[in-house]
Amino acid sequence: MTNQSGGARILLIEDEPQLRKLLRMTLQAHGYDVLESAAGEDGLAQAAARHPDLVLLDLGLPDVAGLDVLQRLREWSHVPVVVLTAKDGEEDKIEALDGGADDYVTKPFGMGELVARIRVALRHAAGGAAAEPVLRFGRLTIDLAQRMVELSGERVKLTPTEYDLLKTLARHAGKVMTQKQLLRQVWGPGHVESEGHYLRVYVGHLRKKLEDNAADPLYIATEPGIGYRFLAGEREGESPE
Repeated sequence: MTNQSGGARILLIEDEPQLRKLLRMTLQAHGYDVLESAAGEDGLAQAAARHPDLVLLDLGLPDVAGLDVLQRLREWSHVPVVVLTAKDGEEDKIEALDGGADDYVTKPFGMGELVARIRVALRHAAGGAAAEPVLRFGRLTIDLAQRMVELSGERVKLTPTEYDLLKTLARHAGKVMTQKQLLRQVWGPGHVESEGHYLRVYVGHLRKKLEDNAADPLYIATEPGIGYRFLAGEREGESPE
């Protein structure tokens, strides 16, 4: 098996022993260095002492609520956090994402999906799209300096708001962004989640201009009831350069 992890160190904060063992074995098989914790306080201590490259955080911990662990971690660290949750309610996922999680996986989950989410989170944290003046996702190119978008080499005409929305999604490629996050970053802090119709309209505009089939998007996926995820053109067989 080819090691694409780069030896990244992952801190696993999960209180269920069997799942923790399965996750450890899977992640180690993919070349990751795995740290383990069964409780929130110990997990925070390990995060401070061992400086992991990514945290897998279970929300149902025995001593401290997972969301509280996330909040405390975000007071001093920008380490990517992928939340593991048995709760499949939209409000729980939105609360975790708004609280600073980079992504979430609902239990039970496939290990292949989890490892893929980890790769995307690590790539984004390493600088990736956000650090590049030109973003390339398959046939789609976004020139941040010139505010120019091309698809298959052809210029795509976007309104300023359409561009800002696309740029925001692309700079967080692979990460779920809630409606609240997008409204604040694109329209400003005065806009609230109840104004989500703005997003639906403008996402619809972008899909018509960028997607071959707006009903089966390659770039902008809907996370029902939560927000949107930029797919980074992964289905075209390419990742951000």
